Amino acid sequence: MMPFVNNPYKNACTLGRLPGITLQDSWKGACNAPVYTNPCANPCVNPWANVYMHPYANPCVNPCINPCATPYATPYATPYATPYGTPYATAYGTPCATPYATPYGTPCATPYANPCDFGTPWCDYDKKEVVVKKYVDDCTSTQVCGVENSLLQVRTVDLLKCRTGPNRLEHHTHFFHEDRLIVRRGQCFNMWVDLCRPFNRSCDKLHLELKLGHIASIRDGTYVTIPIVDEFKRDCWGAKIVEIVQNRVKLCVNSVPTACVGRYQLSVVTQCAAGRFALPCVPENDIYMLFNPWCKDDCVYLNDEAERAEYVLNNMGKIYYGTKQQIACRSWNFGLFEEGVLPACMYVLEKSCTPCSGWGNPINISRVVSDMVIAKKDCGVLVGNWSNCYGDGVAPTSWCSSSAILKQYYKCGGIPVKYGQSLAFAGVTNTLLRCLGIPSRPVSNFCSAHDTDVSLTTDVYLDEKFQLIDQMNRDSIWNYHVWNEAWMTRSDLPSGFGGWQVIDATPQLTSQGFSRCGPTSVAAIRSGQVFLKHDVPFLFAEVNNDRVYWQRKCDGTFGVVHVEKDVGGHCISTKAVGSDQRIDITNFYKHPCGSSERCTALETALRHGSRRCVYPLPCAEDVVCEIGLKGDGPCVGKDAVLCINLKNKCSSPRTVTLYSQAAATYYTGVRKTFLKREQTCIELKPSECRPLDWTLTYDEYKEHLVDHSSLMLNLFGHVTQTKQVVATQYSFRLRTPDLAIAPACDAILGQEVPFNVTFQNPLPCVLKNTVFRFTGLGLQHPRVVNYGDIAGHAKVCLTERFIPKCHGPQQLLASFDCPQLTQVHGFANIAVKQHF
Repeated sequence: MMPFVNNPYKNACTLGRLPGITLQDSWKGACNAPVYTNPCANPCVNPWANVYMHPYANPCVNPCINPCATPYATPYATPYATPYGTPYATAYGTPCATPYATPYGTPCATPYANPCDFGTPWCDYDKKEVVVKKYVDDCTSTQVCGVENSLLQVRTVDLLKCRTGPNRLEHHTHFFHEDRLIVRRGQCFNMWVDLCRPFNRSCDKLHLELKLGHIASIRDGTYVTIPIVDEFKRDCWGAKIVEIVQNRVKLCVNSVPTACVGRYQLSVVTQCAAGRFALPCVPENDIYMLFNPWCKDDCVYLNDEAERAEYVLNNMGKIYYGTKQQIACRSWNFGLFEEGVLPACMYVLEKSCTPCSGWGNPINISRVVSDMVIAKKDCGVLVGNWSNCYGDGVAPTSWCSSSAILKQYYKCGGIPVKYGQSLAFAGVTNTLLRCLGIPSRPVSNFCSAHDTDVSLTTDVYLDEKFQLIDQMNRDSIWNYHVWNEAWMTRSDLPSGFGGWQVIDATPQLTSQGFSRCGPTSVAAIRSGQVFLKHDVPFLFAEVNNDRVYWQRKCDGTFGVVHVEKDVGGHCISTKAVGSDQRIDITNFYKHPCGSSERCTALETALRHGSRRCVYPLPCAEDVVCEIGLKGDGPCVGKDAVLCINLKNKCSSPRTVTLYSQAAATYYTGVRKTFLKREQTCIELKPSECRPLDWTLTYDEYKEHLVDHSSLMLNLFGHVTQTKQVVATQYSFRLRTPDLAIAPACDAILGQEVPFNVTFQNPLPCVLKNTVFRFTGLGLQHPRVVNYGDIAGHAKVCLTERFIPKCHGPQQLLASFDCPQLTQVHGFANIAVKQHF
C-alpha cells in the first residue's frame, strides 16, 4: 500500500503532525495562491516570531535541510508542554509516536526524496495569525495538516459499562457482577468511540455492526447494522451522535424491543475518502442483550414495579416441597448476579444449537431452557437422578443454589452436573429465565399426577386378595412437583391466553420428540383449552385427576371398585411478592371443585381430545375411610403414628375388613419396598365414626428410608354386608430437623463474620460421611465442609467464618447431607452494614 495518498508536505504550514491548524479572516484556500518553487523563500515572513518561542522562532530558516532526520522528536517536546497544557496532553499525548510510525516511518524516502523542491501551488498566508483549535470542524479544506485525508481509524470503544454508570442503572443491570455492557432491548444506551483524528460530520461516515452467533444473518436479525441517524424511528435500530470532544464521539444507541437476546459481538465501521475501516471484534466489547420487562413494547413487559423487583431482580427465593398435608419450604439462592452466571446462561443458549434468530421470542427461549436444563445423552445442564445413589456426584437435596450448578457446567465446558431433581431443575430454570430478563417464579404442585396416557385418571390395579399388581401400576402421583411460570404475551394464541406460562424442566413426557414442556398458558389449563400450544393436555391432567381402583375378578377380568375424585393438583404454591409468605394459586389452574366453571372446563377438555371414562360403581358406598396426621406429623427417628377414621353413613351395622400395607417410597410415588402388612376386622355400629391409630415404628423403617423420607400407607378392604370395596392411598413424610444458623456479631461489609451452625442428630445411629454446604452472602463458590461422622443423637456446633461482599439484606444458606439423612437445611437473614 502506498504510504502517502495525499502528500503531507504540500502545505508549507505542515510542521510534523500538528493537530488541526486553521487560519482566521480572509484566507480562501489554494485556488488563487501564487506558485512558489521554493516554499522557504519567504512565504511566511516569520509569522511565528514570539508566538511559541523556541523551537518555532523561525521555522523557515532552513526547515528542509534534513526533514527526515527526527521530524517529531523536538517539535512536540516543548510547545505542547506549556502553551497547550491540558488539552493536548490528554488528547494528543505523543501524537506522532504510534499513529505515524508505520505510514510515515521514512516520509522523505522515495518518492519524496526532496519535499522542498515541489513546484506545486502553495498557499499565501499573508502573515495571518495562526489559531490552533482543539479539533477540526471545517471540511471545506482537505489541507489542514493532512488530517482529513487520512484513514479514519477507531482506536478504542468505551461502552460505559461501569456498574454505577447510567447505562447499567437505567437498564436495571447494575446488580450483575460482570465487567460487561449489559443492556435491555427496546431502550437506549450510550457509548464513546475514540478515533485517530477528529470526526467530521460532512465527510466522515460511521456505523455500528452487531453479530450474534457463529453465522450472523441480516435477514434473521442476527447481523445488525446500526446507522447514524438524526432521530430515532419506532422499531428501528439507530445511533445518534450526542457529543464530540476532540477525537471522541459519543453515541446514543437505540435497540428494537424485538431484538434477539444473547451475546453480541460489536464492530465500529468508518468510511471516508481514504477508505473503510472496521474495528475488529474483541470479547471486551461484547454486548449482552436481555429481555426488557420495563419496556411496554417488549412481549415480557410487566407493569407492576413490585412484581418486577420480585420476578426479575430477586436473587433469593423460596421453593416449596413435601406433601399436601406437610408443606415445607427451602430458601434458594438463584445467584442471578454472581460473577460468571450471566455468561453461563448465554453459554447454555449457545450449547442448545438452536437458531439465534429465534432468541428474540420468549416462547422459543422457554422451550430451549426447558430442553437444556435436564441432561439427556451428555447434553444439558443437570443430570436427573431419583435412585438414592449419588456417590459420583452431589445429592439433589444438597443443592442450595442454582448459580453453583450453572457455573460448574460452564467451567467444565458443558459437561452435565450430577445430580438434580425437580426442585433443583426449577431453581436452575428460574435463574436462566430471570438472567435473560423473563419474569419467572418457581411453582410447586402438590399431588401432581403422572398420567402416562393423559386419561385424567391415575389407575391402581389390585388382585383378588387386595394386593397391588406391580407390573400394571404405571401411573403415579408425585408428593409434589416443581415447575416454573414465565410471564409473556402469546401472539401465537387467541387473545386472553398471555400472562403466566408453565415451563417444566422436569417433563414426565416428551413434547414433539424432546424432553421439554411448555410454555403452557395457565389460562388455557384453567379453561380446559387442551388444543392450544404447548403441552396443555399433560398439564391439565397433572392438576385434574381422579384415582380409579380396579380389581381383578375370578375370571381374570377387571372392574372398577372405587374412585377417589380430584386427587391431583392441590395447594399449588409460590412465594408472595415482597415477602417470604407462601401464597396458594390453585385457583389460577382450576375452578373450585363442583362449580359450573369446573364442569365446563372438563367438558371442553374432553371435547378436544382428553379422555375420561365414567365408571359406575357396583354398589353404594356407605362406609368412608379417611387418613390423617397427628399434629405436624411424625419426625424422622421416631415412630410414625397416623389416624384412620372409619365412618358408617348408613343406619345398619357394617363389618369392614382392612388390609394395610406400609411402604417406603420416593417422593415421585414410586415404591421402594414394603415395610409392613396388617389385616384388621372392624365392627361399625349404625352411623358410627371410629378413629383408629396406626403405628409404624422406627425399627420397621430405619433401614429403608430414601430421599425426602417419604412413606405411603395403602389401605384396602371390603364391607361384608354390601361387598363395597374401601380403598385409599396416603403419602406422608418424616420431618427432618433444621440447621440453626446465627451470626456471632454484627456483619460489616468486607470484614470477617463468624457464624455458629447447630445441628442435632435425630437418629440413634451414627451418621457417616456428613457434609455441610454453604452458599450466599457473596460467596463465589459453595463452601463444602466434610465434617465426618456424627454419633447418634449427638449435637454438633460448627463455626464458619465468612466475609460479606455486599451490604444490605443478605442470606446465608446451608444444607446437610449424608447417606442416612437428607433434606436438612437452614438459612440466616443478615443485615450487612457498610461501616461500624
